[in-house]
Amino acid sequence: MNAATPIRSSEPRENSFCAVDVENILREREWIVSSAGSELSTAWIARAAFLLGPHAADRAALAELLGLIFQYDAPAILKTQVSHAALGREGARNVIRELALAVMEGPSIDSERFKAIITGIKSRLPYSGRELFYPVRLALAGRVGGGELDRVILLLDDAAATSGLAPVKNVRQRMLEFCAAL
Repeated sequence: MNAATPIRSSEPRENSFCAVDVENILREREWIVSSAGSELSTAWIARAAFLLGPHAADRAALAELLGLIFQYDAPAILKTQVSHAALGREGARNVIRELALAVMEGPSIDSERFKAIITGIKSRLPYSGRELFYPVRLALAGRVGGGELDRVILLLDDAAATSGLAPVKNVRQRMLEFCAAL
């Protein structure tokens, strides 16, 4: 799995996955580290199944999306051809700068905050579509691609704060690492 290879996904489909499927993948990959805080991790696992399940065609695709939460290495991401292409687009670095400023100045990322950040960037910069979302998704999810990566981003801060899960770099940590590596 290449660090910045786009994930290809069609529109969301019916969710074929439940919390048990996500939990089994997490256990297989050793992303559940203890039973401590099991209520918290159970809630996060159910949310992950709800958000990611409709975007996964099969179990391997679900595991790949979950991997984006638990594995993040900005220097490796930035070495790929896909990341060079995404960051070489007009305005990509401006989008990264605006994203970094927004992420650093506020609370953790949830759905409403993510929408507000994207709306704010759109109001300050003349970019939309791939010019806007590819740099955002590359910086925070480690990939360019579609809306399934936005769901990954929405799970990051909660995963980082959930006991019982393997360590996760939250949105701020990823943004700092990405900017430092850039």
